[in-house]
Amino acid sequence: MDIAALVAWIVTALGGSVLLARWISGGGLRQEQTGTTRFPAPVVFGHFLLAAVGLVVWIVYLAADKDALAWTAFGVLVAVALLGFTLLARWIPVYRTAPAGPEATPAERHLPVPVVAAHGLLGATTLVLVLLAAAGVGS
Repeated sequence: MDIAALVAWIVTALGGSVLLARWISGGGLRQEQTGTTRFPAPVVFGHFLLAAVGLVVWIVYLAADKDALAWTAFGVLVAVALLGFTLLARWIPVYRTAPAGPEATPAERHLPVPVVAAHGLLGATTLVLVLLAAAGVGS
């Protein structure tokens, strides 16, 4: 279960990195100043950084086999999931709305739906796998 959670977390992180790169390259940071984007940079980068910190804690848990680290990684992952749901809730209306023009189109409008869906599903899977591993299921 521990390794399955690690693999799911890494694949989820790769998808999230693609989404972050697309948002930045689409002008997300510049658009925050103009109010075009619906994604606040602190939420975007907080989601990314907390996920990375949680992954590091999970890797340390795998090396040290300390239950407290597994539960810490799970707690961090819950915070990551909450930020992710916040971003999803802000992304859905933007995606459903017809673009108003290139300069008025939020950067998150161009995020690929399959990557968003896969990232969310893998993130939920990771959360469950980490919970099960921390609880000692399958060990």
